[in-house]
Amino acid sequence: MKVLVPVKRVLDYNVKPRVKADGSGVDLSNVKMSMNPFDEIAVEEAIRLREGKNGGGVTEVIAVSVGEQKCTETLRTALAMGADRAILVQTDEKVEPLAVAKILKAIADEEGPSLVILGKQAIDDDNNQTGQMLAGLTGWGQGTFASKVELAPDSVTVTREVDGGLETEKLTLPAIVTTDLRLNEPRYASLPNIMKAKSKPLSNKTPADYGVDVTPRIKTLKVVEPGKRQAGVKVADVDELVNKLTVLGIRK
Repeated sequence: MKVLVPVKRVLDYNVKPRVKADGSGVDLSNVKMSMNPFDEIAVEEAIRLREGKNGGGVTEVIAVSVGEQKCTETLRTALAMGADRAILVQTDEKVEPLAVAKILKAIADEEGPSLVILGKQAIDDDNNQTGQMLAGLTGWGQGTFASKVELAPDSVTVTREVDGGLETEKLTLPAIVTTDLRLNEPRYASLPNIMKAKSKPLSNKTPADYGVDVTPRIKTLKVVEPGKRQAGVKVADVDELVNKLTVLGIRK
């Protein structure tokens, strides 16, 4: 049984984003980039399934990334964590979720995985679309925002967090699962595994190899930083607080 794990190279979550002076986007020059945190969780879950979680059955974990050549670093991180091989679909274009989903669908058709596990969203654009679009294109069942995954030979049971509590779904394989924060704690890659990752197979492809047009369909008009928070006001007593809330329309 194969598991496909898409990963994305994003601005590290510890770095404060800076908007370019012309407002055309976020400045990514000379800043630390890393694997999308939700994708790290997806890689960890796939590796645990291969290591025998729920009785095993997974024989190979394949990491996939769509983007520029530097995404190789992200794939090597996935390989160091324990993925068996990787595929880089290289393009210098900014690839939108629909194009990514089409590429993943083509890879899934070629590789024949029983399960695709990916992060619920990327922290750079927060679209939360790729997993759902991939499920729509493939016609496979989907379990989103997974906090628990239990794999069986012909199905996968996904516990997902919803507003009212927990929802459990059983999906027939092949299926799509998107991961939430509470699913697991990703491991750190050890030095020996980092060295081993350098010799693991990494294939280079292009969107054209899969017949996918990645020309952007959305144009970013302007990017601005959030407004700065205004200073608070101290009040002397409860009556003054109530008066101010009434003026602001918060209390009627």
